Formats: sequence, C-alpha cells, structure tokens
Amino acid sequence: MQATMIAAGLLGLLLLVLSVRVTLIRRADRISMGDGGNAELQSRIRAQANCAEYAPIGLILLFLAEQALGTGALVVAMAAWLVLGRIAHPIGMALPAPNNWRVVGMVATWGPIGILAFAVLWSGLSR
Repeated sequence: MQATMIAAGLLGLLLLVLSVRVTLIRRADRISMGDGGNAELQSRIRAQANCAEYAPIGLILLFLAEQALGTGALVVAMAAWLVLGRIAHPIGMALPAPNNWRVVGMVATWGPIGILAFAVLWSGLSR
C-alpha cells in the first residue's frame, strides 16, 4: 500500500496546485462561473478537471494491484509513471499546441491505467 499512498499524496498535492491556479485567474478577472471567455482560464480548468477525472481511477487500480501483487517493481513503476504523466499533462496544457508534454502526459496516464486494469483483471480472474 506504500506506493499507492505516495502516489495519492503526490496527486492530491498536484490537484491542489491546479485548483489554486484556476482560483488565481478567477479572482484576478472576477469570473465566478465558467471561463468568462478567458482562454487561459479555460485551459487551467481543463487541466484541473483532467487530473480529477484520471487520477481517481489510476489510484483505485494502483491500490488494487498493490493489494493483489504487493509493492513490487511493476506497481512502483506504474505509480511513478502515473504521477509523472499527471504532472506532464498540465505542463503541456499551458503550452501552445501541439507539444510533446501533453502527449507524454496522456500516454503516461493511459499506459499505467491500461496495464493496471489488465493486471487487476488477471488477478481477479485467477483467484
């Protein structure tokens, strides 16, 4: 459970940072709802929401895999890959498109989710 705990802590801090970045523009531009037509705010909102959408399933799968397989190299690698992907994605969202940060962020999020999903499924079917 150690890998999941560390990944969850890091992803929780990342979501907090992304949320503060949204709030800073909202306060500066006095936008309480939506994006007010502000492209930078829209990008920050999507980066925050994307993290909130993908991090939970990644952490659930990581937890289940760690419970089934232990804290081995696969689980630690998937935790690291997931966290790095979630960090890379908002960096890419802040840069002009297209850019490699966003692609790396997507691949480094989808990869562990897919691998962990198969590992958890395999483990569940094997018992």
